Amino acid sequence: MTPAPRHHLLWLTEAAWTRLQTQSQDSREQAVLARWRQMRWPVVVRRAEADAGADELCAGIALPPDAQGNKPRLALRVQRAEVAASHAPYLLRDIAAARLHGLPQGWQAGMEALQQQMQAAGIALAVFGSLSWQAITAQAYVRSSSDIDLLFAPDSQAQLAQGLQLLARQAAMLPLDGEIVFPDGAAVSWKEWQQVMRKETKSDARVMVKRPAAVALEPVAQLLAALAAREGQACVV
Repeated sequence: MTPAPRHHLLWLTEAAWTRLQTQSQDSREQAVLARWRQMRWPVVVRRAEADAGADELCAGIALPPDAQGNKPRLALRVQRAEVAASHAPYLLRDIAAARLHGLPQGWQAGMEALQQQMQAAGIALAVFGSLSWQAITAQAYVRSSSDIDLLFAPDSQAQLAQGLQLLARQAAMLPLDGEIVFPDGAAVSWKEWQQVMRKETKSDARVMVKRPAAVALEPVAQLLAALAAREGQACVV
């Protein structure tokens, strides 16, 4: 069975929340689960653990940072049958339209500029991490020290180059971070990708690739070939 994509949002059934609360032996964890259930907030798909069953999804809840900046997280496992609904990570244009309160001063203008530039280039950015959690729950996740985690899924090598150029330009003013998502679901840190592509010798270059159930070093050429194949299919259609 195909693993669920990382960062996807899952809304759980009442039966799932009941089971999770019953199985938990930690009072603080039980309180978090009760709160998420009451507010009907989603959990987020994380990388599958090695011993996870075929019908089991690994998910999690991230809490707002505490006074020391620590970010408590709850690791959960749910059955596919316990998922009432799912959704891909929200798009930056949806987050920007919400005019979120509590963002560090100076972020909004830069984010709007990035969204407009990407939209003009035909590129959709999705958000995850602190910014996504703040948009979902309206709790204070984002601080001046936070990263703005973005997902960028190019449909051609030209769009990949253009998107990276725009990200790098805005990264001079915003704490941007995140991943490039290739057609087969392989995710690579866009900053790492840029570093590798600056090297003179790229024929045997490798990058750390995150997949739904594994992390491994993979050849850059293989990822570019997958992107070129998708581009070719689009041209045929």
